[in-house]
This record gives sequence, C-alpha cells and structure tokens, in this order.
Amino acid sequence: MKLTTKFESLLFKLTRSFQKISIYHIVFISMSSLLVSCSSVQYYSSLVHGHAEVLNQAREIDEVLADKTIDSKLRTNLQEMKQARLFAIGDLHLPDSGSYLHYSDLGRKYIAWNVIATREFSIEAHEWCFLIAGCIQYRGYYSEDDATEFAVQLKLDGYDVYVAGVDAYSTLGWFDDPILNTMMYRKPEDRLNLLFHEMAHQKVYVNDDSKFNEAFATVVAEEGVVRWLKKHNKTIKVEAYKMRLKNKSRFYKLLIETRVALEIIYLKDINEDEMRALKKLAFAKLKEKYSVMRQDKTLLNFDLWMSQDLNNAHLALVATYNEYVPFFKNKLAEHDGDLISFYASVNQLAKQNLNARRQVISASSAASTP
Repeated sequence: MKLTTKFESLLFKLTRSFQKISIYHIVFISMSSLLVSCSSVQYYSSLVHGHAEVLNQAREIDEVLADKTIDSKLRTNLQEMKQARLFAIGDLHLPDSGSYLHYSDLGRKYIAWNVIATREFSIEAHEWCFLIAGCIQYRGYYSEDDATEFAVQLKLDGYDVYVAGVDAYSTLGWFDDPILNTMMYRKPEDRLNLLFHEMAHQKVYVNDDSKFNEAFATVVAEEGVVRWLKKHNKTIKVEAYKMRLKNKSRFYKLLIETRVALEIIYLKDINEDEMRALKKLAFAKLKEKYSVMRQDKTLLNFDLWMSQDLNNAHLALVATYNEYVPFFKNKLAEHDGDLISFYASVNQLAKQNLNARRQVISASSAASTP
C-alpha cells in the first residue's frame, strides 16, 4: 500500500528529528502498522534495519583518512571521491546535501539485492510501490538470502525472476547517504559515474517514472565523468571512456533488440508450448549474436552476465535505464551543455503528468530520427 505524500512528509519529518536509529525504527514501524499489512510492516522493518546498519557503520571521511592503518589504495580512492563530490556540487551543480561525507564499510560486495520479476510471456517488469520512491520495477533486500527466498516464491507463482546485486542507491536526500565500500572496487571512471548518478537523483526525481529518473541520472553522470577527466587534463582517458560508453551501448542495443523480438512473440496467437519454444530460440539467438560480437576485442566483456540462464527479467530493465538516454543527451545539447538551464528544462518536464511527459519525449525522439 502506498502512503499519501502528506503522510510521508510528516512521517519523515518526525523520524529525522530522532538521533538514534533504534528510536527511528520503533516510530516508523509503529506508525506504518496502522496503515499497511503485517507482511508489509515486516518488509519495511527489514529495510529500516538494513539502512540502519549502513548509517551505523558510517565514519566521517576525514576521520577515515586520518586513520594511519587504512589501506593506501582506499585512502587514495576516498580522497578522489571527496574531491569528486565537491566537483559535482561546483561544476555539475548537483545538490550540496549531507550525503557522501561519510564512508561505510559493510564487509560485503553489494549493499543490497534487487529482485526483478516478469510474467512468463511478458517483458514488462512487475512494479512494487514504496513509501518514498513511489512505484518502481524491483523489490530490494539488504540480505541476499531474503532476496533469493522471495525470488523462489515468485518463481513458484510462475514469474521469470532475476536477482541483481546493487552497488549503491540514493535515499533522495531523506538521509545522508555515505560512500560505500561496494562502490570502491570499480574502475576510477565507474566510481565517479556512480557517485554523480546517485547525486543526480537528488537533483531531479519523479515518483512512478523509473525510465525518466534513470536516463536523466545516466546522462548527468556520463557528462560529469567526461568533464572531470577534461578538468584534470586526462584527454586520453576521455577518449577511452567515450569508447567504453559506445561499446556498452552496442551491447545494450543487442539486448533491446532481443527484448523487442520477445514482445512480438508474446503478441502471437499461438499456444503456450509454441510460445515457450520461440522464447527459448530468442535467447539462444541472443547468446549467438553476443558470441559473434565478442570477436571484436574492443567490446566490453559481459561474458559472466551472459553465461546466466537468461529470462525475461534479465531484459526487463534494459529499456528503463536506456530508452530515454538519447532524449536527455539531445536536451543537454539543445542547451549547449549549460547544466543549469538543462536542469530547469528537465524540472519543467518533470512537473507534467506521466502521459504528457512521455508524449513530449516520444515527439522529440520521432523528430530527431533521420
């Protein structure tokens, strides 16, 4: 059940006034229990407990840097992330909130795990509605075991399911998000991209429109990395980064083509056995095409991901994260790279209702198509 915006605001104004997570936990669950089912309260309780762990592990970055026992590589990376945050605020005009001033080491590879689900003969992701983020196309867990258990239940109900590890997330300014150890194993450009992406969510976020939110944050983050590299006179890395983005787009294009092929199959007037056979063939063709594509050694290596037993759920969010990216890139170009006017334009679009917003994006995409 989704709470009203008014109640959300009241709830979080109250809970943010408490200093201890344990007290926050009690207030949150007590108030939520008046409005949602027992299973929902249990789920929200696990989210609060999980985020409490993240916050309780957090130390100020300056305090971590002052610790002479920390790994030298971590020290270097944290110093860079500290500088990157200031760059994001000053050069990218992203919010100067209390986020990313702390570091939290959770002692695991991922901060959370998202469960993505589709029907057997559908490419559309199932949506879940949450207190802050509105309706989104996945359900998150801080425990891999809990995510797997929920995925098993969905499979028994006939869903295609994919459990994906999460490196970071944004609480959209409700809390002071820390930099996480799960962000630090990445390549330098990828760490910066992730930081800028999450900070962009605090700049513009529209409830119930994941495609809009993710594409906007993706474009801001990619532009941010390019500007960071240029500012630090890393011209060679700029070209290498752009090539990586281009190759990643090639891979995503392949996934989107398969997604479209599956959509056509699921619209056919045939029996389920025939549909299953065509579905299996579509995924086999995807792996075959990827194998051919990998002969080009410049392509990014997605071998591990492609080695999975792929299903609809693996492709469900490809469009969510990529479909509107060309629109936002064109929009930024229209403003000659001026981020302030770009943000103002995006905010105006964000104020429109979902249908009106999508009509604007569709019309713009159609006009830009040769």
